[in-house]
Amino acid sequence: MNRRIPFVPGELDIVDTLPGFMGGPGFPIRNTPVSPRENVAALFHEKHPYWTPTPSDFTMHVPRLYDDMLGRGGPEGTTDAFGVGWEWVESAGGSIVRPGDPFISDANEWRDKIKIPNIDEWDWESAAKQVKLDTRISNQFTLINGFWFERLVSFMDFAPAAVALIDDDQKDAVKDLFEALTELGIRVVDKMCEYWPAIDGFNVHDDWAAQKAPFFSEDVAYEMFVPHMKRLTDHIHSKGRFATLHSCGHGEDRVRCFIDGGFDGWDPQIMNDTHKLYEDVGGEIVISVVPEPFDASATSEDAQRARAREFFDNFCKPGKPAMINFYGLPALTPAFSGELYSYSRERYFHL
Repeated sequence: MNRRIPFVPGELDIVDTLPGFMGGPGFPIRNTPVSPRENVAALFHEKHPYWTPTPSDFTMHVPRLYDDMLGRGGPEGTTDAFGVGWEWVESAGGSIVRPGDPFISDANEWRDKIKIPNIDEWDWESAAKQVKLDTRISNQFTLINGFWFERLVSFMDFAPAAVALIDDDQKDAVKDLFEALTELGIRVVDKMCEYWPAIDGFNVHDDWAAQKAPFFSEDVAYEMFVPHMKRLTDHIHSKGRFATLHSCGHGEDRVRCFIDGGFDGWDPQIMNDTHKLYEDVGGEIVISVVPEPFDASATSEDAQRARAREFFDNFCKPGKPAMINFYGLPALTPAFSGELYSYSRERYFHL
């Protein structure tokens, strides 16, 4: 797009509505001069979007083939490609590995008990027919369970997996396992780029923290995880795609690891201080920021529009863009989101 096309009010017209997340309200598509897909690409590749992106600018996909083979399956559960069984927990709305009967009890057992799957044998052609990409918006594939700590937990249960990271008798085996799993991740990325050439990025899962603190030290993270992360994200970048991270919990103290691991963006959970993260590292990784909450029923539309302008001024500085965090969806009232679009569009036009 020619960045010199000025904003006009007609851009606010809603031309379509996308389905909402898990049955929630739909997301509007506006009459924008470039597509939301192009806007997200400009965010990650140029650090200069055309307007401040919101969750409606992109969508996440988990192909059923991946979910059954390397993910957690649906309500019927699944046995993944490694032979690990996943059981659906209705109250949690997801699947877990039943604890107490780990696939391996010591990381040194992995070469004897864990077979890295040959994904060339999978029916990628059929999978591609089941997932169609709407190229008006940015599409990412979500690599549930990832290839590092979450995957190790699925093999060993949580406590033994955490111990294996620091046990001198197991650490080398864990590193070898992560090397093999990272190679698997690289092959998965290649397959997805081959069968879905319009894919824009990959969202890699690896939960590193609980409600209040990370599971392991920064030294452990740099030794055990960051080199493998960087290898995978380098490969994703070589394909012309961006890499974002899904890592639950209070992980803000490990954000430097995420940056050095090569990730382009992180969407932190709400227990993290996204405002401070933006100030500290927003020029190095795109932080999805949670706007200050407000009661829409008790806040005038003028005040909501003022909040939108304040959000942009605080969190979308030149060379340091941000996007709205998924947990910020309650702030995206028609008044707030409309003003954020028009104000950010005009401001980015002049930057």
